[in-house]
Amino acid sequence: MSPVAFLVFNRPEVTARTFAAIREARPPRLLVVADGPRATRPGEDAKCRETRRVIDEGVDWPCEVERNYSPVNLGCAERVAGGLDWAFSRADRLIVVEDDCLPDPSFFRFCDQLLERYADDQRIGQICGSPFICDRLERSTSYIFSRYGPIWGWASWARAWKHYSLTLESWPEVERSGNFRSFIPDPFERRSRRKTYHGLHRGPRSTWDLQWGYAKMANSMLSVIPTRSMIENIGFGADATHTLTQNGPALTRGSMPDSLIHPTNILADAAFNDQFSMKAQPHPWQRRLSRLLVRLNVWAAADNQ
Repeated sequence: MSPVAFLVFNRPEVTARTFAAIREARPPRLLVVADGPRATRPGEDAKCRETRRVIDEGVDWPCEVERNYSPVNLGCAERVAGGLDWAFSRADRLIVVEDDCLPDPSFFRFCDQLLERYADDQRIGQICGSPFICDRLERSTSYIFSRYGPIWGWASWARAWKHYSLTLESWPEVERSGNFRSFIPDPFERRSRRKTYHGLHRGPRSTWDLQWGYAKMANSMLSVIPTRSMIENIGFGADATHTLTQNGPALTRGSMPDSLIHPTNILADAAFNDQFSMKAQPHPWQRRLSRLLVRLNVWAAADNQ
């Protein structure tokens, strides 16, 4: 089984539930990344210690445990990005689980199979644990490919993570190139992402995952999207960093069969891309107009061939 990177902070109860799923999978290597307590939060030091104790006292199977525990609070962006830099420097592939992403046992088997299948395929940058926008996709295969890559349970390789940058150094060059426009055909989404990437490039930064999405986009890497969700997010609440309220998808954790049906070709699923992009638009009129503009661009391109 591939090594597992486990990202934790200050939620011992949530960590214990997710760690139980990792314990059931029994990975031979476990790389734990933990942030330190915030000085402005009385009592958080005890919660961080209790969270780390879940792992320190809970590994009861043959497992090489490596720890990257910060004594001080680095924040979500610096801690996760730096922790994953450390983890990928020690393993050529990783299954990445955050403390609040409860995986089904089949998630680990799914990631293992596809980490091996696409190990040397530079077109693939990530394996996801759920479609994110729904529990299930109606497809004839076990997974599809997309330019989007949700990070509620995921896996990747050091060869893909090497393109990651918290500060988006390459953004000015990518913005000037045609790659940005071709990868994000929706004009409203492109405008929104341009604004986001400008901000991330200038700093400061409070998150790490938007930069990972950028790294895949800028290097034309696709993500594997399973046709059923194998992840349940159990972290919604006042003690969460970002998921304070459940205004996102409430995914049901399901199981993926061991025998996978693989797609014949490595092509982005246009219908899923369109659906995911529409979900990102804040207003219905933008979603309708975006769909129309994308279709007009497709028709124009076909007429010019």
